Amino acid sequence: MSWLSPTLQVLLVEALWETVVMVGASAAIAVAFGLPLALLLHVTAPGGLSPNALLNRPLGLVVNATRSTPFIILMVAIVPFTRLVAGTSIGTGAAIVPLALAATAFLARLFENALREVDRGVIEAARAMGATRLQIVVKVLVPEALPGLVAATTVALVSLVGFSAMAGAVGGGGLGDLGIRFGYQRFMPEVMATVVVILILFVQGLQSLGDWLVRRLSHR
Repeated sequence: MSWLSPTLQVLLVEALWETVVMVGASAAIAVAFGLPLALLLHVTAPGGLSPNALLNRPLGLVVNATRSTPFIILMVAIVPFTRLVAGTSIGTGAAIVPLALAATAFLARLFENALREVDRGVIEAARAMGATRLQIVVKVLVPEALPGLVAATTVALVSLVGFSAMAGAVGGGGLGDLGIRFGYQRFMPEVMATVVVILILFVQGLQSLGDWLVRRLSHR
């Protein structure tokens, strides 16, 4: 980064840290809420362990509505909620709220698909041995779906990097904010190029780590 001034180098490191915080925190929240949501959708679906159309359909509609809303629109639409939770609608902390919400809905569907891939024969075998529904979910369904769950989390992390850049364009901080303010508005192409390269390397690192974990889990 010798082509950048010392001031810009410091700003770049700070922006990278803000992006890591946004992606990491929102991903952790999304996994914490997305997995139980996916399990609920899967268990209450037709043919699930406990079918319940009255719960499954409205829940599915809410997830689909959130997932299908473009992130930049979702971010603006929930500004009052963001202010309520974070105390402000600007900055890294505030950006985590819409990022987590968007990622939760996204992950819920990806996790649900991973759970559907579990061999029903394994579930039926657990049932035949007298396992309760909770035991089947905790000891069979989740462990068997673990490689798919990790792969889904990797996809979500990569998407969150892009979302965080969009959040930066509207005051969320991070690399997106730095690229817009200096690379675009101040006509400094070297800053924009550096931001793009760092984002590419960041995404590649996340993808490689996720792929490695999936391979390890698939060959347990």
